Amino acid sequence: MTSEQQDVKDEPSRRRAVRRRATRMHRRRRRRRLPPVRVAPTLLTLGNLIAGFAAIHYAAKPLDFTGPWGWSSLTLAGALIFLGMFLDSIDGSVARLTRSSSDLGTQLDSLADLVTCGVAPAFMMLRLVSHYLPPDGETMILGPEADNAFAKIVWGVAAVYVCCACMRLARFNIEVPGGAVEDHMVFRGLPSPGAAGAIASLIVLHQHVLHESQTSPEDVSVLFARWTAFGMPLVTLLCAVAMVSSIPYVHIMNRYVRGRRSFAYVARLVIPLFLAIWWFQEMLALAFTLYTVYPPLRMTASRLRGRRPFPAFASASSESAPETIAEPQVVPSQPEPDQIHEDEQP
Repeated sequence: MTSEQQDVKDEPSRRRAVRRRATRMHRRRRRRRLPPVRVAPTLLTLGNLIAGFAAIHYAAKPLDFTGPWGWSSLTLAGALIFLGMFLDSIDGSVARLTRSSSDLGTQLDSLADLVTCGVAPAFMMLRLVSHYLPPDGETMILGPEADNAFAKIVWGVAAVYVCCACMRLARFNIEVPGGAVEDHMVFRGLPSPGAAGAIASLIVLHQHVLHESQTSPEDVSVLFARWTAFGMPLVTLLCAVAMVSSIPYVHIMNRYVRGRRSFAYVARLVIPLFLAIWWFQEMLALAFTLYTVYPPLRMTASRLRGRRPFPAFASASSESAPETIAEPQVVPSQPEPDQIHEDEQP
């Protein structure tokens, strides 16, 4: 048999092999079908996303805008950020009750947090500084095209904050191994809701104090408003750095609220709640500020004393708590993981 005859004879076999390879490649490229998702947790996550979008919308309005209950535009934007954080904190509990788990929920939760805890607080800070920086009461939003060098720096700080929030959320999705409580006792770096809460609470306090000081001389009120607003870019930058750092931050709910506690422990929790009734804006800003600055100060003080500031993490790719930090009285068993994994709430 000649080589030409052999080639003709092997031609059908080669064609079948090519078709099999093409079929295998087509199956690999075939899109994975999404499983059914629970409605309630997904709606709560989308509510978080809408709250962040609404916060950006109201933050873009002039500061003399009067919203419901006489709130300014930035006060309303801050309230919407806290609403989104609340929805973000309960969607996991709802998913736990419905015993659902989905990769879609995990990704959707991170995207919603990027808007509510990343873009919205940065834009609030940018809008606050924009109100006091231009001369002659001119209304504008600071951008990289501004002639003022300080305006360009402020815009750059806002952009850095958004990038750090995005990287923080992506790192959280990779490092946290699962939805168990013991995997969420300590965060590596400042959680994005903690950073957003620190920025939003200080801006809300700024608006509250400015509203209460309207009876003061005009020059004193304007001086306070201007210089406190110019300090917000520094706060935003510090929060951005803390998010991408490796400083351990405890999970407030899992560390101090979950599990059984003594009667005296519960009684002590009533004191800050009692103070918040009279000084809500002040206590809110104080709580988020302490949560943000205490771990870095504790680490610095420990290093100055020559001691190890924090025990090592249990794993290089995990945010689980070390034994000295983990609370012994944790609920021993948990249902199936949340549809939206344990949220990055402080």
